[in-house]
Amino acid sequence: MASGVPEIHFYEHGLNIRRVIEQSNLQDLDQALNICDLSSLEQKFSLWQKLLPRIKPHYAVKCNDDPVVVKFLADLGTGFDCASKNELRLVLGLGVSPERIIFAHPCRPVSHLEYAKEQMVVNGTVDNEYEVYKLHKHYPNSNLIVRFKSEAKEALHFLGEKFGCNVKADAAALLLLAKALDLKVTGTSFHVGSGCSEVEAYDRAIEKAENIFKFGELIGHDMDLLDIGGGFPGTDDALFENIADAVNTSLQLRFPDERVQIIAEPGRFFVEAAYTLICKIHAKREVRNKAGKLDTLMYFINDGIYGFLACTFYTSVVVTPEVFLVRISIDTQYFAIFQAVLKSFIQVGANTMPKFKSVIWGPSCDAQDRISEEQHLPNMNRGDLIVFRNMGAYAKTMAKPFNGFEVPVTLFFRAK
Repeated sequence: MASGVPEIHFYEHGLNIRRVIEQSNLQDLDQALNICDLSSLEQKFSLWQKLLPRIKPHYAVKCNDDPVVVKFLADLGTGFDCASKNELRLVLGLGVSPERIIFAHPCRPVSHLEYAKEQMVVNGTVDNEYEVYKLHKHYPNSNLIVRFKSEAKEALHFLGEKFGCNVKADAAALLLLAKALDLKVTGTSFHVGSGCSEVEAYDRAIEKAENIFKFGELIGHDMDLLDIGGGFPGTDDALFENIADAVNTSLQLRFPDERVQIIAEPGRFFVEAAYTLICKIHAKREVRNKAGKLDTLMYFINDGIYGFLACTFYTSVVVTPEVFLVRISIDTQYFAIFQAVLKSFIQVGANTMPKFKSVIWGPSCDAQDRISEEQHLPNMNRGDLIVFRNMGAYAKTMAKPFNGFEVPVTLFFRAK
């Protein structure tokens, strides 16, 4: 690491997670280890350009605000969805021009609006009359993008209860109020929900957006921006392709005019699959029934719901643990000689070993710090490893050293 910038490790012929584990000194590391494959971001960007060529992705910084990730996406050419002054500062500090940013929070503190004004970030969302008046007073030259509610029937996390005006009851009134105050409404936006799995949700929302556009233009607003929000899957490319087909069809039908700029706010789509979390078992407990027979094995690992596994608690993500066994005492003098051989041999055998009902706990004193229960896993020991894949979304931004336990360290990799 030079000048505080993390080193990027290069690989050939695919990133071998097992090899990274074997080459990392995990037994001497208190923290869990994150492996971030930056080439995964590049592949996702190429997939986006292929399937949604008209739509400019504005990465949702809240999903993962690691500066290495944000800079990598900036260099690829994405725009950015920022929700606060600090997110704006991060993105602008990496050399991103304000034109590539949407301030996509409908209810912003005045100090954040003033910072956006100073930095000339003009595009921002609004969904109620109080915010319209706030903008009239503090940032009258900004471009208002009216956010409306249009939720999917199936998603990991819904946002409509908190954000988005009612299309029928409120949208026209907000457009009229902005016109009366001589404010510019330049477009509209929606968010169907994080981790959307209902393809049809986007067409319903785009149809509502078309009606808002028509009314806005009717009363004299220059409507030229549609923001279709986020919700795109991070690990299911087949579902993403279906969503892309539906979105393209809907846009061609309802927004055929190429002068209308279409943007989106993908977060999970870019980063979820890029991260793999490696945790170490540091304690173990056996729970027996009244007859003295083993009932449950409990494992305590070095990350939990206050670290990168926060996503299991806050966003209803279900993680699947993979076992990597190290069946030799770290105190044995022959450990260095046999380590690689034993890791490879026992990892293969882990899939055929007897399984026991198991619970995985995080390291903190909080009894809610439980990662999973009713899992059936091999009989593991202290020093064995548990791997969680697809950990890039809504983990880094939520992780904190609760109880003094450090958050995972991250190693960055990229294909040559």
